[in-house]
Amino acid sequence: MAAKYAIGIDIGGTTTKFGVVDSKGTILEQDRIPSNEHEFVEDFIESLFVKLTPMMKKVGGISNFIGIGIGAPNGNIYSGTIEYAPNLRWKGIIPIAKLVEEKFGLPTKLTNDANAAAVGEMMYGCTKSMKHFITITLGTGVGSGIVIDGKIVVGHDGFAGELGHTIIRPGGRIHKSTGMKGSLESYASATGVRETAIELLTAYPERESLLRNYRINELTSKTVYQCALQGDTIANEIFEFTGQILGESLANFVMFSSPEAIVLFGGLTKAGNLLLNPTRKHMEENLLPIFRNKVKIIFSELKESDAAILGASALIW
Repeated sequence: MAAKYAIGIDIGGTTTKFGVVDSKGTILEQDRIPSNEHEFVEDFIESLFVKLTPMMKKVGGISNFIGIGIGAPNGNIYSGTIEYAPNLRWKGIIPIAKLVEEKFGLPTKLTNDANAAAVGEMMYGCTKSMKHFITITLGTGVGSGIVIDGKIVVGHDGFAGELGHTIIRPGGRIHKSTGMKGSLESYASATGVRETAIELLTAYPERESLLRNYRINELTSKTVYQCALQGDTIANEIFEFTGQILGESLANFVMFSSPEAIVLFGGLTKAGNLLLNPTRKHMEENLLPIFRNKVKIIFSELKESDAAILGASALIW
């Protein structure tokens, strides 16, 4: 009997999400574990094995599985290795696909986590009918996946498409993990929104703001959003500025690959039109006429975690 299921694993900087997925893209079982709880990657894989084994037994055991797909930061689709991921505890080059395959006894494939989410969107989300699109994840960082002619762009070494680390403000805000100055991620992530809030509150001490009711360690993109909804001027300026940065970046990306749509997902998209309206405005203003009013900016219809699990599992089918 043909295998019916695949396992999708999404390794994030904080949390690893995983699930059992059928061929129609339904996640039948899912769970999560901390990504950085274990000093050694072998112990991390053992924790995955302990969690996934009973989930696999529920649907008939290992013989019903075609394989395992993994999305991970700095995941190399060619070698199956995680390479120098700055936000993971295991340093250097980690042969994770090989280690997981040996532990589970199932064929295992790996790709970049953002690319896995793009594959999930293409197979099961709002871009099922599209062959040219870009996904942008606006979370703690900024991830991206580029699809051209129905294929994920991975480059000669497996690391193409790191749009979050493109420089949008040369010499600008320093990115704490990479040391780069002025990258998109340092502005248009949840972390970037917090940094913008701190900068504005510090630069204009005379201006009143609901944000001043919070201690520095309580400032988050969520608190900025809540204050913006109450009409706070500085909070609204933060989203206007973030949308400007993001829109200018998207204009560059559009003129690179001419996508049909740009799909946004991640926690920051909960800001809705507070972010979307300035983003669209500044994207259109920075496009050549031949590109204007052609590219849709849409929010993903999939949960962020679901997209990543689905996309990882899709590597196997």
